[in-house]
Parts: sequence; C-alpha cells; structure tokens
Amino acid sequence: MVVAALAVLLSGCGVASRAQDADSDGGGPSGKPSAGPVGPIPAGLEQFYNQRPDWKRCGNNQQCATIKVPLDYTKPAGKTIELSARKVLARDRVGRIGTLFINPGGPGGSGVEFAASAGFVLGQSLLRKFDVIGWDPRGVGQSTPVNCLDTEQLDKFIAADGSPDDDAEITELNDEAKTLANGCEQQSGELLPHVGTKDAARDIDVLRGIVGDAQLNYLGMSYGTFLGATYAELFPKNVGRLVLDGAVDPSKTSQDNNIAQAKGFDTALDAFAEECAQRQCRLGSSKADVLAKVDKLIDDSDAHPLPGDGDREVTQAIVVLAVIYPLYAKDLWPRLEDAVLDGLEGKGARLLALADQYTERESSGYANNQNEVIYAVNCVDRPDITSVAQAKSEEPKYKAASPRFGSFLLWGSLACANWPVKPEDKPHAIKAAGAKPIVVVGTTRDPATPYAWAVGLAGQLESGVLVTRDGDGHTGYKAGNQCVDNVVETYLLQGQAPTADISC
Repeated sequence: MVVAALAVLLSGCGVASRAQDADSDGGGPSGKPSAGPVGPIPAGLEQFYNQRPDWKRCGNNQQCATIKVPLDYTKPAGKTIELSARKVLARDRVGRIGTLFINPGGPGGSGVEFAASAGFVLGQSLLRKFDVIGWDPRGVGQSTPVNCLDTEQLDKFIAADGSPDDDAEITELNDEAKTLANGCEQQSGELLPHVGTKDAARDIDVLRGIVGDAQLNYLGMSYGTFLGATYAELFPKNVGRLVLDGAVDPSKTSQDNNIAQAKGFDTALDAFAEECAQRQCRLGSSKADVLAKVDKLIDDSDAHPLPGDGDREVTQAIVVLAVIYPLYAKDLWPRLEDAVLDGLEGKGARLLALADQYTERESSGYANNQNEVIYAVNCVDRPDITSVAQAKSEEPKYKAASPRFGSFLLWGSLACANWPVKPEDKPHAIKAAGAKPIVVVGTTRDPATPYAWAVGLAGQLESGVLVTRDGDGHTGYKAGNQCVDNVVETYLLQGQAPTADISC
C-alpha cells in the first residue's frame, strides 16, 4: 500500500500563473547576483556552497538549474549527486526580501512542480517579495532519482491485498514488498543509504548558501514539516522565518504515526459522511448509513474486485486509496460520493481514476517516482515493522484503533521489514534551541497529519508557536481560512510571529 507511514501531500498541482518576465537571476538583494554564501561553511563543503548554478529561463518569470551536492556528507570529496531546482523570480525586484524555499511534502513530492504552481499555492504578496525556489529533494523526480520498479510491477504492488486474511495472502503481500525492496537495491543501491531526511536537510543549507541568504526562509507542507524541523535541529542559527504546515511529530514512532494516521482518515471520513447525510445525499440520510455503504464497498471488493479500465482490476487496495484521496480536500467529496455509488453498482472506473490521481498514475505509466521514494525515505528515517511475525502481533492493536484502515497502514510497512538499508535515526523530540520563532500550522480534521502532531511539534520546538485551523482537509495555508493566511504571510513578509498560540 502506498499510504504507509507519512502520506504524500496532494496539493499544489497545476500550471504556474503568468507573471512578469525578468532577466535577473535574483541571486541577491534587488535582484542582483549574490557575492557568494553568507555565514560559516561546514568544513570540506566549500565547493558546494561556492558553486554558481547556471540559472536558465524555463517559463514565464521562472528559471531552472542543477545543483551538485555530496552523495555522502561524511565523504564530501567523493561522489556527487544532482538536485533539480526551479526559481520563480520576485515580481518586485527592488523590494525583494530574499528567497522563500518551499517543499510540498511526501516524501517524494516534487518541489520543482510545486514551484511551477506557485501562482496557485502562494499568496500574491509572497510572490511579489520573494524569489521562490522549489527543488526535488535527493532521490526525487528530476534530481538524482531512486528507481525500483517498472509500471507493471508497481501496478501489482499498489493493487496487492493490503489487509491479508490468511497466511497465503500474507506471503503474497510480503513477496510484493520484497520485489520493491530488491528492485530499489538493484537499481539504486548506492543512493539508498543517503536519501534520509537529515541528508535532505543538509542539502537545504547548501541551497541557502548558494543564493546568498544569511538565514533560511521556508514553507514546508506535510512531510516538508519534518524536513524543515530537521533543518532547524541541524542548523538552528541559520533559521530565518520557518512555517511548518500540516505538521509531523518527530517524537512519534512509525507505529504511532500509522495508527494516528488511520484514525485521522476515520475522522475525515466521518466528516464527509456527516456532511453527505446533512444534505440528504445519495449515500444515505444519516452518517451511519453513509459509512455503512463505504464499508460495504471496501469489504465486498476484497473478494470481488471491480472492473477498472479494461486492463486493471479495482482491488480492495485500490478502493481504499480511492476513498482516502478525496479526504485530503473537501472539494473532492462529491467525487467520492459518485465513486462509491458506482462501486456499489459494480462499476470501478471512477474509483480507479481517484486512486490513479492519488498515485499519479497516467495512461502511459506513473508520472514520477513518489510511490517508491516514500518507502526509500521512511524506511531509512525510522525503525519500522521488522518481520511478518511482528506485523501479526501488532495487528490487533491496529484494528482496535481503526477497524476500517488499521490493517492497511500496518501491512503497508512490510517493505521496510525487507529494506536493504538500516534506519539511520530514531524518534526524538526536536527542540532546535536557539532558532528564531517557528510557526506550526495544524488543521483539526486533517486526514493525513492529525492535528495532535502539530500540537506535539509546536510544543517540542523551543521557539514554536501553534496556529490552529478549525477545518477539513490536509494543511491549513491557502485552504480558505483568511486568518491562517494572514498569520503565515505576515510572518514570512515581516518576521512577526504570533506572540502566543492562536486559533483560526
């Protein structure tokens, strides 16, 4: 199952809005190229911080470049890898503040694509005053990528039974997990030990140094909050204005996260069912009726997959993905209603379309490698399930927490049990002592990063301040809450964080 551990952020897709063309590379104040990195450079990394990327125009008001970083930061004179980056130039070149680095989440989300959509995902005031840079983190997309499976293999992996009922189904699922792990080792074995979040955070500081900003201004969403918090832990004195939206709690174990996420999907589905019932929707006139129909679809599809696109069946795993995906954004709830109704009538095309959108499966194959990267990063970041026997012993706890989604989140971790690289870190609170204020945004009914995680992260950070959005969907900025947008933009533009936690 692709929904294991930390789910991929799904906002920020689309085409960048038209902006005024500019020729300057935007490297320093007033659009002038920077004179080089500001602040101390870690020993041995001078060649990386001092590089001058060749920014070339790649769209209206946009420039792209490739940056080199060490494969292994403990061996900076050794092999290098590439990071692909996109810059959206500040519209106000004279009043430009600096650079705002953005990350859409994942692990596996493309920052290059996120930056291309900056006109949709950022407020106009930020686009006027900041150069915006999005990059594909190491292992992701257009950067030196993790490669594991071909389209047919990945289709089979994603469609595999995520809630096995007997030993035969467990063996089949574990075989698929082994196929993924072995494929990653065979095709990307040298890269795998070095795609963890700590190395990705070190890359951010190289990027900060290259553009000549003394401190990092950053907006991270979903997994991007863990990346940002890790940066603050490693480089607290280099923290400028950090906003962490849809927060991950770094003190939680993988099991804690999986169970909390299963509950989060339940909470979001409850909200969908309640709204559906209130308007007398076609799924029922009560919340219980709506949930019963969703559960029937999930249960029936276990033994009886639905027809999909003529080539692929809609298995239970695909149905679960199709149910989860619309919970990320309230605007997608009508599509969930339609797809469930179709599924109950034996038609799976709409369900498959939702699942494909979640996994970014196109007619020609997968648009990117996010379905592989999510495992490559998570398995090296944190200890997880180590064996089938452990998964079996943990299953009652998962089912008790979420009878609907618990098993899927548990068995989705089997890839980590077969992973060729040992975890490099363990759960711990991040304090980032000495950092400037860090704004943490949490949404009360967030399906993917439960609100409690935002509370936890804000409480751990010595300079953390919590902004609570009362609402549905994943992440809070640019989600229709003007209060949240004002807080975030005021902080990024003026450096004025709330003096105390605030509710919106």
